[in-house]
Amino acid sequence: MKIYIVYDSENGHTEALARSIYEGADSHKFAEVTLRHVDEARPEHLAEADAIIWGCPGHFGTISAGLKNFIDRLGYLWAHGKLINKIGAVFCTTATVHGGLEATMISLITPMLHQGMIIVGLPGNLPENALYGSYYGLGVTCPVEASPDDPPNLPSENDLALGRALGHRVAQVTQAMVKN
Repeated sequence: MKIYIVYDSENGHTEALARSIYEGADSHKFAEVTLRHVDEARPEHLAEADAIIWGCPGHFGTISAGLKNFIDRLGYLWAHGKLINKIGAVFCTTATVHGGLEATMISLITPMLHQGMIIVGLPGNLPENALYGSYYGLGVTCPVEASPDDPPNLPSENDLALGRALGHRVAQVTQAMVKN
């Protein structure tokens, strides 16, 4: 089964999360996983995938311009039903607590629903998700650095564990769907 991960990242925060999702999906023995920055991703490759995971930094509670531009180029796939019944999942990062994580995830899910995709989130029974409490996908807060010269406040180990859990869950659900 093929899993395609597309992400936008400006300072490495969302890229670190995308890589953890890749690791989780890639840990499934039947998964062939592709990870692409939005600048390298091609919309037509999504038609070949069984599952699609996309994510970005949240900008004021919505999708970053880079990923939005990519999503806006999916009209041909929509018009021809190329993504119907594919598994979809989303992720995002924000710089502040209450920075719009869930609003951004819902904004990321909406185009998937328009495409006829089946959305997979994180269940509440994951120990790493006990305090997180959002089931739309994976969203983490990486506080703004005190100075532009400081190294980036990358996702915590718990955040990365949730990323691996999301990737693995998408692979499990995709295998169940592809097998049938």
